[in-house]
Amino acid sequence: MVRKLIKAVFWISACCIVAVVALRFIFPLPDISDRVRSTAISATTDTRMGALMASSMTAHPEGQSGVLPLASGDDALGSRLALIDAAEVSLDLQYYIWHDDISGILLLDALRRAAERGVRVRLLADDNGVPGMDDYLAALHAQQGFEVRLFNPSTVRNPKMLGYAFDFFRMNRRMHNKSLIADGAVAIIGGRNIGDEYFQVGEDVFYLDMDAIATGSVVGETAAIFDDYWNSNSVFDIGQIVNGAGDADAFTDRVSSISGTPEARQIVESTTSGTERFMAGDVALEWTDVQVIADDPIKGEGVATGDQLMITRLSEILGGVQETLDLASAYFVPGQAGTDFFNTLVADGKRVRILTNALNTTDVFLVHAGYSRYRRELLEGGVELFEMKLRGDQQSDDLQLLPLGLSGASLHAKTFAIDGERLFIGSFNFDPRSAILNCEMGFLIDSPTMASRVAVSFDDQISAVSYQPKLTPEGKMIWQEDRANGEVIIYQEEPDASWFQQIAYAVVGILPIEWLL
Repeated sequence: MVRKLIKAVFWISACCIVAVVALRFIFPLPDISDRVRSTAISATTDTRMGALMASSMTAHPEGQSGVLPLASGDDALGSRLALIDAAEVSLDLQYYIWHDDISGILLLDALRRAAERGVRVRLLADDNGVPGMDDYLAALHAQQGFEVRLFNPSTVRNPKMLGYAFDFFRMNRRMHNKSLIADGAVAIIGGRNIGDEYFQVGEDVFYLDMDAIATGSVVGETAAIFDDYWNSNSVFDIGQIVNGAGDADAFTDRVSSISGTPEARQIVESTTSGTERFMAGDVALEWTDVQVIADDPIKGEGVATGDQLMITRLSEILGGVQETLDLASAYFVPGQAGTDFFNTLVADGKRVRILTNALNTTDVFLVHAGYSRYRRELLEGGVELFEMKLRGDQQSDDLQLLPLGLSGASLHAKTFAIDGERLFIGSFNFDPRSAILNCEMGFLIDSPTMASRVAVSFDDQISAVSYQPKLTPEGKMIWQEDRANGEVIIYQEEPDASWFQQIAYAVVGILPIEWLL
């Protein structure tokens, strides 16, 4: 019986190997060995944004950048539209998710118009994040001056996920970066994808996130990173992946249907005034030292060394904490190494406060289950945890938290403040996927003003929008909820956790899948 079972396993494995080899032969990746490297167009004073950047840099110390956090969805979307509308020479964008919805279509149409007026547009999208968009993106790619490339694309387009069956280890590595660069002079990077839920458009549940707009020295560094990704071995022209020139008429019809909605009209009207304010220099930026930190795009091939990983640089930065670390991470799975690191900081006399999603606000249950494995150990080590809760009827304007932008449903921000002096804003979640699988990037900003706002949020307001896991003197875990009316509610079990979910927690703790979370 055992010999038969071994024989059956052998033949099944052999068949799977043959199938994988055959499918890779039938659906191969395109040859890009002769592709010519494309590079960013540097800022010049011949453009309005370039001239604005040059004059601003002259008035400030060499090497500094002007930066402004974009906490609200309105500002984040309006700023992107404003930069695209104002661009005269070039637009370079890379995003993990780009939805076919109001904000996504308005931004694509703005890019189309920019290309029509002679702006070179390069759009790099992660193939996982653009489902159902092949016809639109291929049509834009066919337009003069508009190039679209895909990161680690599936060579099978329908169903696209079939690519995972025979090329899992490549396709499991995604580009989570989010950046927009206009005329080589102004950049926006942060945690927001392109979609209504990220910009708080409409009535649906939305994510709470954080971006930053910058000009000055850091923009050239950000453009160089974009070039590295654009020309990397994990990136392919959409024309090499998608058959045909797309459906331009379908895109035009989609734009028409979107543009007629009240939400779209309101966005366009508010953006017009925003563009005028930005170009007039009325947007107040703080000039300081700003670094852009990113994974080497070779991470998408699975061959990056430690010095090419963003987590290495972040570890060095966090290792310099002197007094306090205030961290917000939508997906937080520290692993044993991270748990030991945070607990060591506390043991050395540092204060560590971490905000992540509660069970009823997370959109990835497995990630929350992965986080829950380390929750007790973090609490025992003295780390202060906060889990952002659903707000429902308690939501009100006075609970707006800046610069975290916490005014609604689900936390999506990835930011941390060190010693009230430095602030990180980017795409990096503190989980294994961001550390070892996905490509990430972000700004590290030397700004006591911005960093102290995060600290103040933790001091005064975070408790109003979160559950606080704590340990009783007997070692039992409880969750404390501070209500706006002064009432304090104590939960003996995780709020809103069903028996099924609690069982699932235990199962996830046994399964060897943490590296995927």
